[in-house]
Amino acid sequence: MAPPKSEIFTRAAFALERGDRLAELAVAYETYGTLAPGGDNVILICHGYTGNQHAADWWGDLIGEGKIIDTRRYYVVASNMIGSAYGSTGPRSTNPQTGVPYGPDFPAITVADMVAAQALLLDHLGVGRLAAIIGYSYGGYLTLQWGVTHPSRMRGLVVVASGLKGRGTPAMVAELENRFARCPGWNGGRYYGGEAEGGIRDMLAEIRLETLRSYGVDRSLRDALGDAAEARRQLEAQARLWAAEFDANSLIALRKALVGHDISPRLGEIEAPLLYVLSRTDTLFPPELAPPAMKLFRRAGVEASYHVIDSEHGHAAPRTEWHKWAEPLAAFLAERAG
Repeated sequence: MAPPKSEIFTRAAFALERGDRLAELAVAYETYGTLAPGGDNVILICHGYTGNQHAADWWGDLIGEGKIIDTRRYYVVASNMIGSAYGSTGPRSTNPQTGVPYGPDFPAITVADMVAAQALLLDHLGVGRLAAIIGYSYGGYLTLQWGVTHPSRMRGLVVVASGLKGRGTPAMVAELENRFARCPGWNGGRYYGGEAEGGIRDMLAEIRLETLRSYGVDRSLRDALGDAAEARRQLEAQARLWAAEFDANSLIALRKALVGHDISPRLGEIEAPLLYVLSRTDTLFPPELAPPAMKLFRRAGVEASYHVIDSEHGHAAPRTEWHKWAEPLAAFLAERAG
């Protein structure tokens, strides 16, 4: 596969759902493959809570020439959600009014805002009706939001290891804020330039290690390496690397965006067929979510099916054991997004 094209789309004056606005909007994104003349061969990939737009890194077994998401056929677009820390406008971005990072002053954003920013990017790229939108974890919220906000703009929706209601509560946000507040250099969230010395980076690494374990990444590493000690070392290395890249204020802002998020009342607005994929051992989005979700989909008139990945890898299964859901994904794309 040819190397992805990494670029940043910008525009001025981006209005936010809750009434605020960003004076400048930036959306970092990558593309793979070639856009068809009619702009209708696009698959939009939406990443997870702490993920990024480098989709071929974390879903490289699915995306590429001759793979399920075949870049000889599809033009794949993966963008970093706003509020995140991988190039799109977020708390670490410079506030043009002050000349310093927004930090805790970053305006409140919603999942709908993230989708609105993606829509502007796709318009800029000349994308027509999308072949499909595929969202993993947090990206599943964006996928469903796309379905209700732009119901006729895609031929298929694939929601992977996600849910209809946001995993965000005021208590969860407060817990995050309190953990960082214990860092000596927190300074009310105005710590930029002193992340390492102020303990912010260490706290991020600690939180990341907990997250990777809750995702089942430790189990997948042990299975792959056959060595528990080496798996632990690699897990800790992953946590440290991520902590050096990510931003504590982004972690908080993205969690806040899920408080009260519930797409259930609007499911009737979805027009595209939908594939719902869960993992048998996922503790974040357990397979027990599927039956009630399918009832809601059917009641709303949504053409939906689901598949449970039989894996011990928990939330990480859609990535580490991709082959266990490759067949239903391929069939769905062939029938709905071709």
